[in-house]
Amino acid sequence: MNQAVTAQLRFYRMGPRKMRLLADLIRGKRALRAATILSVLNKKGAKPLLKLLNSALANAVHNYSLQKEDLIVTTITVDGGPVLKRWMPKAHGRATPVRERTSHIKLTLVPISKKEKKVKDKEIKK
Repeated sequence: MNQAVTAQLRFYRMGPRKMRLLADLIRGKRALRAATILSVLNKKGAKPLLKLLNSALANAVHNYSLQKEDLIVTTITVDGGPVLKRWMPKAHGRATPVRERTSHIKLTLVPISKKEKKVKDKEIKK
């Protein structure tokens, strides 16, 4: 019985290209390990991504009665949201466009099977 737990963050005011750098760091890692990685990163997007991960963990524990230690970040996707179009004054009375991008982030956690858990524990000990 593999129960997938999801959480999403929408309309976050940071470009998806910058958020994907952070998402790539935690994809495929255990949830608690991913949380420690995000907590020490010196990036603006790390804090909201950590909140999203904690929300997914809380969903798993409360709604599905899963153990935090047995969860792994299987998929995390960062898609572009709506672009806010603004104008910046420049020299000689000109105005140039500024595109303020937003991101939609979707995170999925899945419990590790007992067989995978033994293999992962051996990798951690090495």
